[in-house]
Amino acid sequence: MIELIPAIDIINGQCVRLTKGDYDQKTVYNDDPVEVARAFEEMGFKRLHVVDLDGAKSKHIVNVDVLRRITTETHLIVDFGGGIKTEEDIQTAFDNGAAMVTVGSVAVTKPDLFISWLHTFGAERMILGADVRNGMISINGWKEDSQESLLPFLKRYVDEGVRNVLCTEISKDGTLSGPAVNLYKEIMAAYPDLHLIASGGVSSTEDILELEREGIPAVVFGKAFYEGRIDLRSLNFEL
Repeated sequence: MIELIPAIDIINGQCVRLTKGDYDQKTVYNDDPVEVARAFEEMGFKRLHVVDLDGAKSKHIVNVDVLRRITTETHLIVDFGGGIKTEEDIQTAFDNGAAMVTVGSVAVTKPDLFISWLHTFGAERMILGADVRNGMISINGWKEDSQESLLPFLKRYVDEGVRNVLCTEISKDGTLSGPAVNLYKEIMAAYPDLHLIASGGVSSTEDILELEREGIPAVVFGKAFYEGRIDLRSLNFEL
């Protein structure tokens, strides 16, 4: 069974979703992300993907209070990303209850630093964020495109021990246009042992079933779930 991971994206302390990472195309789904997290736990989810969008834009963690409330008021396994630029940021996330952190931009701009974090904190607690636009990695809240192409970028870190990768196809994120299945198949063909988390574009239950049929280990979803497009019973999810 594909691992189902709901997402909570945070701006100004609210649960939101963006379209293609555009901060001007924002939908607020709930004023209290903790309330949303509790609801996910009550549905039976075990894992939660939390993104500090203010942090991603500001290049430092902003919504640490929300993280702390989610991890103290639920038993969810939380992976946290957005604005993690220093070892202190990682420690702050862990100190406030995150089980894992997602790091993308630093892996592009300071590869040696990211590798040192892998060794310091352990590959099991680090998720490599690979945010892709036109085949190239984007950084800093998707505001900047790098010169790194996806598969060589992944190879560098797979060789260093990375086992968890969250790959978002930016052009699909928040669009409900379907996930980038071929992109994920390409990654899995190259690195079959990765715990790849597909992200972006999920629009329906069938999209998730397709990812499962193609052997993708995990999927993150937000907008489709908030808008009632995903039927957990059809996914044999135990409610």
